[in-house]
Amino acid sequence: MTTVQIDLPDQLAKEAQRAGLLSPTRLERWLREQLKAQRADEFFAAMDRMAAVDEPALMSPEEVAQELAAMRAERRTKGAS
Repeated sequence: MTTVQIDLPDQLAKEAQRAGLLSPTRLERWLREQLKAQRADEFFAAMDRMAAVDEPALMSPEEVAQELAAMRAERRTKGAS
């Protein structure tokens, strides 16, 4: 389990606490929802980029594997930061 410390204006922190928004369960649920929404946004952005290409380039299976490996490495790097 990781502990995260955030700095908030006092008034906002008090209101969020009163509303139950700072409980570990609520924060975890909110973060998971945000991550899911971000992945969906990234997916649709990729679909838009693909649709904008006039003619897709033909790739060999090796090139596809290289692109997938690069994408996964980029995601791991983003996840680690």
